[in-house]
Amino acid sequence: MPTSPAAARSVPKAERTRRAILTAAEGLFAERGFAATRLEDVAEAVGIRRASIVYHFRDKAALYDAVLADVLGALRDRLEPCLLASGPLARRAEAAVAAWVDFVAERHAFARLLLREVADAGPGRMPPLLRHIRPFFDLVDRILADADDPVLARAVDAVQLASAVVGPVVFHVAAMPVLLPGAGFRPLAPGRVAALRREAIDATRRLLLAPP
Repeated sequence: MPTSPAAARSVPKAERTRRAILTAAEGLFAERGFAATRLEDVAEAVGIRRASIVYHFRDKAALYDAVLADVLGALRDRLEPCLLASGPLARRAEAAVAAWVDFVAERHAFARLLLREVADAGPGRMPPLLRHIRPFFDLVDRILADADDPVLARAVDAVQLASAVVGPVVFHVAAMPVLLPGAGFRPLAPGRVAALRREAIDATRRLLLAPP
């Protein structure tokens, strides 16, 4: 959500600078990857000196970790109210899936960050992202343990559901524009986002209705 000029002025300058650094770094890490992104590039995008970044983040690894913490914290803040609301589990799951699609449409750099994290993983290198997703597993465990429909909760394959919802959304936003160069494919066009949201919700309904 855009910040009004008055609200922006009320935020201390140091915090505004930190936020600008995180925003610029999120886009650059997504576009170029961790290895190819320099602190000088982030500083140039923000319009500050490199030393100003080191004041807030001791090095590039710390900045990258802060970017992941920021985007995943924002995602958790978006999903938790949906999943912890009152009402049937299926309805809450659908609301969370819709919120997930809208979040990726708003912060689409996250889709590329996620793909890069997976692609760069390998023997001896676990994705830094793993340090920040434990709260999501804890949240799912809590939801299923407290579900109003224990039969449905036991039937839910959380991994399959996440795979069916997360994968297509990330691929649609981050991969399809690359695979269709020059085709005028606009993954974030309102109509396409609406269709993606419907498809994700439909997939969720099918999996929740599947017999155990």
